[in-house]
Amino acid sequence: MKKTFLLIAVLLLAGISLVFAGGGQQAGAKKLVYVITPGWSNPYFKTEADFAAAKARELGYEAKAYDHGDDANLQSQYIDAAIADKAAAIILDNAGADITVAAVRKAKAAGIPTFLIDREINTTGDAVAQIVANNYQGIQLVAQEFVKLMGEEGEYAELLGLESDNNAHVRDQGYHDIIDQYPRMRMVAQQSADWDQTKAKTIMETILQAHPNIKGVICCNDTMAMGAMAALLAAGKGNVIVVGFDGSNDVRDSILRGEIKATGLQQMAYIAEQAAIQADQYIKTGSTGKPEKQMIDCLLITKDNAGKLNNFAMTN
Repeated sequence: MKKTFLLIAVLLLAGISLVFAGGGQQAGAKKLVYVITPGWSNPYFKTEADFAAAKARELGYEAKAYDHGDDANLQSQYIDAAIADKAAAIILDNAGADITVAAVRKAKAAGIPTFLIDREINTTGDAVAQIVANNYQGIQLVAQEFVKLMGEEGEYAELLGLESDNNAHVRDQGYHDIIDQYPRMRMVAQQSADWDQTKAKTIMETILQAHPNIKGVICCNDTMAMGAMAALLAAGKGNVIVVGFDGSNDVRDSILRGEIKATGLQQMAYIAEQAAIQADQYIKTGSTGKPEKQMIDCLLITKDNAGKLNNFAMTN
């Protein structure tokens, strides 16, 4: 009987030791990285999720990837799950610059660092890194190309992004800081399509009814550019000058077909991989060796170089 009690005691102590040694996970288990992004129906967000998760796995981590669909409540649920799973890091393309702050702080309080990609939040010191494309620089490249294609004159429309996304406002400002310098260019319609291709097509159809002689359309992302172009082609107005921003394969192909005229490439594959690399560095050393705010310049994509674009990266 004494031997039996002794054996039970030893086993219990061994179990407790494993729990404390493994932080609730089995000893030797891979550390976990959560990747959380907006909706994967947009190839831009699917690409960043895939690249971030793949790089994390390459670096020796388990990776779980989720799509919050720009729903802040769902985003919070995934961050709660990351905390419950004792994740080593979170890579996040967030669902709102203001509403996300509390969730990032909650993760930080639980000892989990967050690495933001694509979209910033409106605070510093809560996320370890905020790695984003230089939207203002990139959209100005597209705006300059648009002005040139328009011959510095004519009526145009603008399709805006999601109101809660800082990038939507930065891109709108960048477009107008260039285009508004040309008095013979006149914006006749401006409406948000929430980054959505189907909404953009419907809105463009409505704009065409009110402004059938429109000469150009500036779009704050590529999915909206694809929607606008679809509406224009259906109306027999494929000569209208459409530009976008992101650098998707769909827009690349449209440019090569002579439809959409230009886009700005956000080097998202690079940004997503950088988030995983910096998370690994931080987990191992307590520092990324880089500032929290990091801006990655964009590239102008036209028919001259579109053939080298693939999955939000330029190839040789």
